[in-house]
Amino acid sequence: MGRWRPPREPGSPYITPEGAEVLTRELQHLWKIERPKITDTVHEAAKNGDRSENGDYIYGKKRLREIDGRVRFLSRRLDVLNIIDRVPTDQSKVFFGAWVGLEDDDGQRLRYRIVGPDEFNVKELKISMDSPLAKSLLGKYLDDEVTISSPEGEKHYYITEISYQSLDSMDAD
Repeated sequence: MGRWRPPREPGSPYITPEGAEVLTRELQHLWKIERPKITDTVHEAAKNGDRSENGDYIYGKKRLREIDGRVRFLSRRLDVLNIIDRVPTDQSKVFFGAWVGLEDDDGQRLRYRIVGPDEFNVKELKISMDSPLAKSLLGKYLDDEVTISSPEGEKHYYITEISYQSLDSMDAD
């Protein structure tokens, strides 16, 4: 038996249309493609006799448990998520889905999109709305100063851009 851990606090129930599509595709892939393939592998491995030393059977069953757990999570999570597909009327303020340009005291420029916790990916410049940086940005206006506490100390940023366009259309400009 594993060590008991308290349940994690669920993330905010918001997602962009792109993020919802990615989660839906993952769910469909797991359920329609990967799970049947692993089920066939386990079925064939079970025919071989002694299951205690059958690697295909043991690892296949383990993978099935992982897939089933992820399918359960995705199904439940997609049921409670609110897809935010409208641009706010006041586009001069930072809301969910905004691309925000920042500049620190050293002149270093950053740009992030504020998304739901299920779709954040720093490599794609997407930060979760539950992150300290996003929480401090939400509700701010252009040229506002934002202070973030980090292990290295406090960092100060200035909002230099607020946009609700996709990254592709921003790069085309």
